[in-house]
Order: sequence, then structure tokens, then C-alpha cells
Amino acid sequence: MQVEAYAATDIGPVRDNNEDAWLIDVDGGLLVVADGMGGHAAGEVASAIAVETVQEILLGGEDPDETRLSTTVDDPADALRERLRYAMNQASVNIRREVEYNPKHTGMGTTLVVVVLDRDQAHLAHVGDSRAYLFRDERLMRLTRDHTVVQQEVDAGRLTPDLARVVPHKNILTRSVGFHGSVEPDTSTRSLMPGDVLVLCSDGLSDPVEDSTIEALCVKTHIEDLAGALVQEALKSGGEDNITVVVAQLREDD
Repeated sequence: MQVEAYAATDIGPVRDNNEDAWLIDVDGGLLVVADGMGGHAAGEVASAIAVETVQEILLGGEDPDETRLSTTVDDPADALRERLRYAMNQASVNIRREVEYNPKHTGMGTTLVVVVLDRDQAHLAHVGDSRAYLFRDERLMRLTRDHTVVQQEVDAGRLTPDLARVVPHKNILTRSVGFHGSVEPDTSTRSLMPGDVLVLCSDGLSDPVEDSTIEALCVKTHIEDLAGALVQEALKSGGEDNITVVVAQLREDD
């Protein structure tokens, strides 16, 4: 299948710098969004390191056997997910190494959501609260589950999803790349169909904009305008954080 992909980002009305980073490589089938954290502009350093590391490992010329946490995996999809896990852990190592060189960046880290497109499959890995969605047949499905304290409370039944959107500590992460050391990303593989749209975003979109609104915009917006429309919706809805959106649509080969 062919892939058509676009991105949009905005610093937002409050921040002095944009700590988000993103990547689209249509030829390599790679989509990435990272949302950095840390003072002294360290968040943008962490997110950039993460994106660069993932790109180098997944699209570079390294031996695949050296880019797996386990070399006993035979299924191609399992092997690719192993490479995704390896890439995220290597990104964490590189971020922590940068902190050793530059102690002023102590405490930096990043969320990371990565999709590798391989024919009619999407291989997904994520850490933190940046998200991936699949839009199909005018329905939006969330493919990721936030790694946050609030999500743990929702899962345990101690907090409703509505309250989770407004509690003060909603953005405290339980997993990140770099800050939390070694990484255990959630990984999955999804079968894709012509017409499917993938949406990757930082929490600058998902915090102020409900999934139902994202779905409505996906229904009525052309793919080349969708990323920008979602960013504008986040700003209109009172979003104060950096906002980054990557969208990709799958189409039949000509």
C-alpha cells in the first residue's frame, strides 16, 4: 500500500520553546512523535536524541540480529517489535549518556510513540502519554494506553475517565525514555486496510481535545489538512502545551 503523511506542530501560547520532536519517513515506513521533558531546554534535547536514535536503528544499516533484545524470535512481526524495544532502550541510553556529558540536563527524558509500516501491517511501540490512534470507517480507536499515574488510577477503578482529564497530577508519567532508565515499551501489531488513517500526537492535543472531537475532525477533514486542523483545535480548546500531530493515510497501490 501507498502512504501519504503530514505533520504539524505548534509551540503553544505559554511555552518559550517547543520540546516536541517528530519524524516522517514515507520510504522507510517510519512515523515518530516524542514529547520531551526537563528544564533548561533539556526536553527538546531528549526528544531530538530519541527520534534520531530510533531513525538510525530502524532505518540504518545495522545487522538486525544486533538490534534485538532477544535473538531467539523467529516470527518477522515479533522480530520487528524486538527491534522497536531495542531502539527505545538505546534512545534511553543515549539520553542518559548526554546527561553524563552535560549535568545541566539532569532529569531530562521524553515520551515516544513509534509506528513502523510494513505492507499491510503497522508495528507500534510507545512509552509515556504521547498517543497513536487508528481512524477507520469513520470511527477512531485509541491504540495506546497512557503510562501515567492517572491512568493507573482509572484502571484500578479509583478515578473516572472524566475526572482523569481535570485532576492536577494528570501528566505525571510512570514510564519515559531516558529519565526512568531502562525502557519497557508497550508493543503491538495491527493489520491495516486501504483508507485507514493513523494519528500520532503529543499530549498537547489529547489533553485539551477529547477523542470524540478528534474523530469528528478525521471524518470531515482531508488528510493533507488534518494535522494542521487538529493542532488548531487544540489551541482553540485552550491547550497551553506544545502540540505535535503526525497523520498518515494508507491507500491501494496504483
